[in-house]
Amino acid sequence: MSRGNEGARGKGTGRQGGKDSSSSKGGNRRNAGSNDYKGKSSSRGNAPTGRPTTRGGKNQIVGTSRSGNPVTKKEYINRKKSETSTKKKVDDGTIRLNKYISNSGICSRRDADIYIKAGSVTVNGKPVTEMGYRVKLTDEVKFDGQNIQPYKKQYLLLNKPKGFIAPRKGERASKTVMDLMQSAGIANLHYVGRLGRQSVGLMLFTNDLEMANKLNNPNLEMRKIYQVALDRSFKHEDLMQIRNGLSINGEPVHVHEINYIENGRNNEIGIEIHSGKDNIVQSLFEAVNYEIKVLDRVILGGLTKKDLPRGHYRSLTEQEIINLKMI
Repeated sequence: MSRGNEGARGKGTGRQGGKDSSSSKGGNRRNAGSNDYKGKSSSRGNAPTGRPTTRGGKNQIVGTSRSGNPVTKKEYINRKKSETSTKKKVDDGTIRLNKYISNSGICSRRDADIYIKAGSVTVNGKPVTEMGYRVKLTDEVKFDGQNIQPYKKQYLLLNKPKGFIAPRKGERASKTVMDLMQSAGIANLHYVGRLGRQSVGLMLFTNDLEMANKLNNPNLEMRKIYQVALDRSFKHEDLMQIRNGLSINGEPVHVHEINYIENGRNNEIGIEIHSGKDNIVQSLFEAVNYEIKVLDRVILGGLTKKDLPRGHYRSLTEQEIINLKMI
């Protein structure tokens, strides 16, 4: 009996102990596993090593530096911010001198550096040989003694239609010739050879202010040919009177040639004049009591309307530019 009881107690104790032991081991394993998991999670999420990694985040490697070292996303972003800040500081309304020269169309930046070193460039009257020198757009820059502008010089020929006016400086008007030239995308355009709203024909446009001022000088002898339609038949004696010369506002006006247009009507006249004064053709015909109904400039300084439809423009050829500069 005592053995049985002891055995029972022993077995019971053993089973109880087994269950407790098993439960304890299982619990310990779960606890250990839980602690391990939490530990790993904590290590991953809350305790970054700060070393570059190929995974996402600021420490992700996005490239290599020139020295071959890995570059993280954070380092790349910081570098770009620094570059942007530097550019903003430099943007003070100035431009590098070699870029100024290159923009003028004279040569490349690399060649401009050579000319600067050689002393071929002056800024506000003083020679500059310093590399990286910056100038303002308002500075006077000369290359080999000639004024230059920080943009390529361009020359465009327009066949002006009716209904558009060439406004004088400060004048406001609707439908101007500048509206027709807007699609060219060229800043600081100046026109040569003003025409009224109802007149048609050739006008020259350029961002070369020096050339524009020269060609617009009223004392410059520049060839212009017009075809005009008058309000009535033109008498031969009136034609001869203009051909022999008239005085407008007390000043004699020389007409190079005037005649009836071949195969045209008696009121259609061709006239060649080299004066640069505004409205000079209208003034000549008004002096002999005729009114111009249509005025068409067909030649301007040797430039013609060939293959240039009304309302369109084209760029001048290199030879045409050379010819203009020789006037």
